[in-house]
Amino acid sequence: MLKNPFFILMCFCCTFLTAQQNDSLSFKNGIDKPSTVSTHHFGIFSARINTNFKFSPPKKTTIEVSSVSGNIFQPYVEAYFPKDPAVQEEQSKLKWYHRDFNFVNQETTPANYMNLVIDAVIKEFRVNINIPLAKKHELGVTLRSYLITKGKYPFSLITSDESIEWFHSNISGGEDPYGRRYYGLNQVNFKYFDRNGNTLELNNNDFFLSGIELNYFYYPSFIINKTKNLHFNFGSHMGINTSKFNPSLDVGLSANAVKTFQFKNNYQLNVGVGINVLRKNLIDFKKVIDLGNNPNLATVESDIELAKFTKKGNFNSLSINYQIQSRYNKLKETDYYKLIGKWQEIHGGWQNGVSTLYNALSFWTFLYTYGRPSYKISLYLKEDFRVNNAPDFQTGISLKIPVFK
Repeated sequence: MLKNPFFILMCFCCTFLTAQQNDSLSFKNGIDKPSTVSTHHFGIFSARINTNFKFSPPKKTTIEVSSVSGNIFQPYVEAYFPKDPAVQEEQSKLKWYHRDFNFVNQETTPANYMNLVIDAVIKEFRVNINIPLAKKHELGVTLRSYLITKGKYPFSLITSDESIEWFHSNISGGEDPYGRRYYGLNQVNFKYFDRNGNTLELNNNDFFLSGIELNYFYYPSFIINKTKNLHFNFGSHMGINTSKFNPSLDVGLSANAVKTFQFKNNYQLNVGVGINVLRKNLIDFKKVIDLGNNPNLATVESDIELAKFTKKGNFNSLSINYQIQSRYNKLKETDYYKLIGKWQEIHGGWQNGVSTLYNALSFWTFLYTYGRPSYKISLYLKEDFRVNNAPDFQTGISLKIPVFK
């Protein structure tokens, strides 16, 4: 069950690949980057904008299929949010781990309450179709789905608990620095009780269609496009979220720029910068889980790619991508919230399930792409160097091919 969705998509695409060897993509059209959005345990239920670093629309309609694996670990933690402004002011004078808020009696000390525990390897399966509408216009249609797994070998070779804890024990981090071994390796424990009294729970092998996204891009023509090898695109985005936990509509805008440098011996350097903002839950179709009280998610992203073309016109490229995304919850609550967890049993990060909702998420991604006129294949590793474990480590593979002339 772990592998079926991706292999079905790969087989579907390979039938086009063998039949259309003479077709070509818009070959080396800017920075080659599949979707690298994180498998965050809140983010998987909403649309998020993948930065577009292309120069222009593809010459032909293309289809891209991708499979992603991300390890999430957030130990059980409870949070109380006092409602009384006077109590909030009182608690704000104390360090968060010293706060003495009395949460026993809701009548005398009313407070919102939530708890969360996340332990799983999340698999993402994404299909993206890009359609050239005109010389400067492009439409993208994306279907995203997710599978919740224990992350056992061989289907999660790099992102499994064993691999990550082997790294911690033998290379860096020490023995069980965040409590994975304490709770048990290869477990699925995915449960969230929000401040409105709603429960989100997923179990091993739960598979769900998360949503459909529509992305429109406009590629303007400026004089500097040719004189400075500097290209721009602007996007508008709409996501229809289809899971039972968050049936809603998201909308967003993006702006991206790519600068190209040509060197001797068939080398090309591309530098890209992008920014986007997404308005979550603009419309809720039914009752939804509280997936963060910050209604807007903003992302800033940069990418440096070095490509080497072969004598046959194919290419290999390596790139480094840095992404920072705004927080899921409003920062002011950190002044007075009270967190409760197993701080004595877990060496570090017992509070991460709640505290990281108030931090900007940042990731470094390392990508390799091999491209030829008939297809492109990309591999990437994504690492959270801030160690908030949301996700801790993520890998991805994607295949892009032309499907229509």
